Amino acid sequence: MAIKYQFNKLAMQAMQKQIKIRQNALPTLKSKETALRLTVKRLKEERDRTARDFDQYLRDMEANIRLWSEFPEGLVILQEVVIATQKIAGVKTPDFSGVKMKVGEYSLFHSPLWYTDGVQQLERIAAILSRLRILERKMAILEYARRKTTQKVNLYEKVQIPAYEEAIRKIKRFLEDVDNLEKSAQKITKQKVIEVGEGEYD
Repeated sequence: MAIKYQFNKLAMQAMQKQIKIRQNALPTLKSKETALRLTVKRLKEERDRTARDFDQYLRDMEANIRLWSEFPEGLVILQEVVIATQKIAGVKTPDFSGVKMKVGEYSLFHSPLWYTDGVQQLERIAAILSRLRILERKMAILEYARRKTTQKVNLYEKVQIPAYEEAIRKIKRFLEDVDNLEKSAQKITKQKVIEVGEGEYD
């Protein structure tokens, strides 16, 4: 990273301030990165467990698969997936709250007894599928935030802080050289003044 700077004390102080800002931010960024990585890992486990449970639930339903041909189409409709907002390590993510279903009217006396169970099963399927989709979305958001945070940590640690430190070293060296030159020039001038003064009395 090329830093533009001037060889003076003000530029050096400005760079020291920039280094301090980055060094102070690093622990927070590293904590955020760790929190995001652990959360993504936990969500993946939750998603896999939910998907396995869902597969098992569908297998359990297969025993009654023939009955579903009698179930009225459109009796149960998914109206809304209720989504809340959850902040994780400062990142806003969607959080599954539930589903709202519209259940059409059917006669409890004239319809098969299993319709009520069927309605509940469809509600559960809608809830699980919605939950899985929101988990995927949440993981994608957090993984993106984690990558960006990792990039920032690397930028500070491996690029910007070393570049500022190198620039400060160069400025210090330059200022020391200027100071040494000025002292040498003063000594030479003083010596000449002394020599000139002594020459006047010869």
